[in-house]
Amino acid sequence: MGNPAGRTEIRVNKDLIVVVLMGGWSAEREVSLMSGKGVVAALEERGWKNVTALDMDRDIAAKLAELRPDVVFNALHGTPGEDGSVQGLMDIMGIRYTHSGVTTSAVAIDKQLTKAVLEPHGIPMPPGKVVESASLFEGDPLPRPFVLKPVNEGSSVGIAIVTEDSNVGHPISAKAEGPWQKFDRLLAETFIEGRELTVSVLGEEAFCVTELKPKAGFYDYEAKYTDGKTDHICPAHIPDDVAEAMKAHAVEAHRILGCKGVSRSDFRWDDEKGMDGIFLLETNTQPGMTPLSLVPEQARAIGMSYGELVEKIIAEALSR
Repeated sequence: MGNPAGRTEIRVNKDLIVVVLMGGWSAEREVSLMSGKGVVAALEERGWKNVTALDMDRDIAAKLAELRPDVVFNALHGTPGEDGSVQGLMDIMGIRYTHSGVTTSAVAIDKQLTKAVLEPHGIPMPPGKVVESASLFEGDPLPRPFVLKPVNEGSSVGIAIVTEDSNVGHPISAKAEGPWQKFDRLLAETFIEGRELTVSVLGEEAFCVTELKPKAGFYDYEAKYTDGKTDHICPAHIPDDVAEAMKAHAVEAHRILGCKGVSRSDFRWDDEKGMDGIFLLETNTQPGMTPLSLVPEQARAIGMSYGELVEKIIAEALSR
């Protein structure tokens, strides 16, 4: 897949005005704040002189107009920072920014739209459909086990795995705790047995494959962002042909969706089915940059420091 680290020195003007946009009001606010603070610290450590941390509020347009940044590092996660809303605002204001643009962001955050775009290109994804949450109280949308997830949330927010012995009822009870209490519409997908893996892509090249092994339950929001809850095997101990296939699917998803900068594609692999057991779950256009995040970890695995990664993402944004 080439060398995504790119061992040539990054040439950027460290006098440029950089705003690191973080926080906001999504369910992923705290993760975004951690990502943003990490980016700010890295830039300052590498000699950038004009870096401002900006916690997004409803006055974001006025604050950006006052700061007049040369580039915005978008460290937001979830809506409205990952769904195209903030991207559209910055496009109108003529501000350059990192990561993907309006259309890509709007499509990729919607799991069903992503499926509709990627599946015709031969990228394997779990079968499923969008359902009204109220319909779950009348009967299961798919044979158990199946997964229910919000159509447009990230970081495994609001995911439920419904099995034969789930304590949510049969059919699901409206009183049972789950995403059907918080979201009117959900994506129901066949649960893929096997292993959880992920691949980061920068530009058009994949880093490596990481396997995620939660110590209890599955890889949900708590497992992602609580130290010690999940073991990261980086690079994953999987056959070379499976690893190369996942990297190729991740690069292809990045290309088809029109991603810019860095993205991360998540997979399930049923190892009993070999190559036929690979399924892409989703592509994240604003992957985390926290100390526990997967993109920085994979960058380190190929010899790229956190600071280099941040600068490469900024350099890509400035090159457009």
